[in-house]
Amino acid sequence: MAYARGTGLAALGELTFHQRAEALKAAALALRERRQELYDLSARAGATRSDAQVDVDGGIGTALVYVSLARNGLPDHTLIAEDDPVPLGKGGTFAGRHVLTTPRGVSLQINAFNFPVWGMLEKLAPALLAGLPTIVKPATPTAYIAAHAVRVIADALPPGAVQLVSGSIPGLFDLLGGQDHIGFTGSAATAARLRADPAMTRRSARFNAEADSLNCSVLGPDAVPGQLEFDLFADALVTEMTVKAGQKCTAIRRAFVPAVLLDAVSEAVEARLARVVVGAPGAAGVTMGALAGLAQREDVRAAVARLASAGAIVYGDPHKVEVVGADGERGAFLSPLLLRVDDAARPEPHEVEAFGPVSTLMPYHGVADLLDLVARGEGSLAGSVVSRDGDFVREVVLGAAAHHGRILVLDRDSAGESTGHGTPMPQLVHGGPGRAGGGEEEGGLRAVHAHLRRTAVQGGPAVLDAITAG
Repeated sequence: MAYARGTGLAALGELTFHQRAEALKAAALALRERRQELYDLSARAGATRSDAQVDVDGGIGTALVYVSLARNGLPDHTLIAEDDPVPLGKGGTFAGRHVLTTPRGVSLQINAFNFPVWGMLEKLAPALLAGLPTIVKPATPTAYIAAHAVRVIADALPPGAVQLVSGSIPGLFDLLGGQDHIGFTGSAATAARLRADPAMTRRSARFNAEADSLNCSVLGPDAVPGQLEFDLFADALVTEMTVKAGQKCTAIRRAFVPAVLLDAVSEAVEARLARVVVGAPGAAGVTMGALAGLAQREDVRAAVARLASAGAIVYGDPHKVEVVGADGERGAFLSPLLLRVDDAARPEPHEVEAFGPVSTLMPYHGVADLLDLVARGEGSLAGSVVSRDGDFVREVVLGAAAHHGRILVLDRDSAGESTGHGTPMPQLVHGGPGRAGGGEEEGGLRAVHAHLRRTAVQGGPAVLDAITAG
């Protein structure tokens, strides 16, 4: 902590926003040059090559987007003059304006196990641009992947700009205060516990949480079998269940469909899941790898048992799966599991998250019923609506927006370029209300501004010009 506040803060403080962007670019390009090493390490965590690319290439791409945003949207300066001077007197000799400056602290970034590279870089990039040295705290199951990434980028960054701490960190929060920023990704329960720490409640350290949530996807009543939107919905659901073996904070956990289409959707999704090949990441034909560990598999099985008490498993077996190229019991393999709950008012699908290749189909009866069901998730990172009915889409999006950080509308016109339900984009906010943590990450330069301190400065026009001059 002392090294970050001393050496790291001083080194970054000497750089303008543009110079920090150049350092970030060098770090991202260093990772790109050695990404095969990260792919290989990711396979040990059960990730297929495509899973690893989502994490590694997605993280590198996010960092490079921030390089571009900084070059085009931030001054070549160490502070941001946020607005023009506002006259505060009749004679024009007294005015005020807002400036954004770097706090004299650190950014502690506590990351989840599912995206050890992307999850790290989406936090590190805006913190670095803001001039805050970063301490990365990766989740234990995939800490070895994050540690390797930090070794690669550390040489490209100023001394003290990034450090890594693994395992338990007793006493670290005692060192944090009002100049520091804490970014957390993980469970809602852990977020609540951290938020209650005296570092926040007494010393007012900034705390931003992004927590796992019961995200939903909605099929519109117009998207009947034979319509492209019907297929888009089924394809998206299977994608979100199987990419990273469903270990995504944005994955679709609740799939709402018109009651009259429930059977047809279930059959379509089951047929697609039957083509999924589970196995060792490097084995031929494998399309879904393992969970991050055996403990994670047991957690998912326990959650599925609770979900199944409200309905039925219509595809897959939580205790049996055919595995290619590996031992299905020694490895943390799990079948994709599709559940169906006909009584959508049951609490379990809206309270229990199985953080794996699991999703639950539920019926809705009209828009009012749908919006009530959506809200029962108590806050989500991502939602999606698959429909070409503009009136239906508008009513659902506006009715569900208060409960979501991001909503995707998918139809045949946008499908070709759509980035998908589960993919956060660095230009757009990533976060959500309530259970989803109540915070925001990314969102373009909003994330950089969130790390800076806004101060109102008052004085004569000449003084204000001198303070903000480049």
